[in-house]
Amino acid sequence: MALPIFLPCAAGVEGFLADEVKRVLPKLDVHTARGGVALEGGPDEVMVLNLECRLPQRVLVEVAEGPYHDETDLYELGRSVDWAQWITPRHTLRVDTTAQRSPLKSLNFAALRIKDAVCDVMRDATGERPSVDTQHPDLQVTLHVGPQRASIYVDTSGEPLFKRGWREDKGDAPLKETLAAAMLAAAGWRGTPEQGGGLHDPCCGSGTIAIEAAQIACGIAPGLKRRFAFERLLPFADADMRAAWQRHKSHAQSRIRTSAVPIFASDVSFRMVDFARRNALRAGVEAAITFNGGDALERPAPPLAEALPGTLMLNPPYGERIDIGGKAARPSAQDRDTPDDFFPRLAAHWKHAYTAHPAGWTAYVLSPDMKLPSAMRLKESRRVPMWNGPIECRLFRFDLVPGSMRS
Repeated sequence: MALPIFLPCAAGVEGFLADEVKRVLPKLDVHTARGGVALEGGPDEVMVLNLECRLPQRVLVEVAEGPYHDETDLYELGRSVDWAQWITPRHTLRVDTTAQRSPLKSLNFAALRIKDAVCDVMRDATGERPSVDTQHPDLQVTLHVGPQRASIYVDTSGEPLFKRGWREDKGDAPLKETLAAAMLAAAGWRGTPEQGGGLHDPCCGSGTIAIEAAQIACGIAPGLKRRFAFERLLPFADADMRAAWQRHKSHAQSRIRTSAVPIFASDVSFRMVDFARRNALRAGVEAAITFNGGDALERPAPPLAEALPGTLMLNPPYGERIDIGGKAARPSAQDRDTPDDFFPRLAAHWKHAYTAHPAGWTAYVLSPDMKLPSAMRLKESRRVPMWNGPIECRLFRFDLVPGSMRS
């Protein structure tokens, strides 16, 4: 039986996520909503979405929805679900709560009432109650309360989907894999000579953008290196479902190929380059990426075939995120603002090093500074709203062409 499925994502990414889901499950109707996309599907679709999608934060299955006035209504909504179809008393659970303009005074109490409802349903059905595990539960329940209506979801992902299973080495402010994938999606970069061409991240940090790009170019599904919560739930536990899950993983494994485009990553910190290289090894893409040390203000453009376009993709350090590195003036621990001359010097370097390539380079920069193009003395050809956690950003596109690049 098909159930409503919701895939939450970062604000600004909804349209790109809808396109991704349509590619992964082309036969299903996908609807863009605020903060994610909605569709209907069964256990098979849940497995595919967790395995194949790069942009959502989780894959949530809606099991109840309705109006509410207080916590008693939420308890009754929770009791309307046959939880014995999802877990046994030997499973553990946790309830998380999100809210949007809810009149409730305590979200913790609301979560407690949903937990009581699950336990009471299980006690009535089996004579036993499951226990709570706040760290590693088998069943993760998400309650969302709006102004008048509430929804209850089963989280089939477990750990957030940005945790791909390969990142062990990270810097001070690692970019989430889902946001790196969103940057690549917004750029239309698909890892082919026709869609994006070669790629270079000159501020690679622990390598997130380059590794995501390399996995795309090599056809590696983002969920191949990790486990999911649904693997412990009853709808996925019978022999047929386990066999289907193995088929999906085997099919994903069979699609892995050699990258058709070169990918480059560099950073001023050789320690971060080493972190990035080790992460790439665990992600299965070390051979697809050329790593180098070097300052983004000085490193020459990587070599590309004359007919192959290039994409610069970077999430440079900025004040709210991390202190700047490189040969620009280094701020103290107390001064976390980006030095004034970094971005003008970066643009000047691009004009010198990147505009001579016959097929051209296109640069994409993620920044919270809405006046970044003025600071770089460049005219952007596009700006895409994106959120880096709580920080509102824009992904700016700059077409690097010979001659003047001034606004």
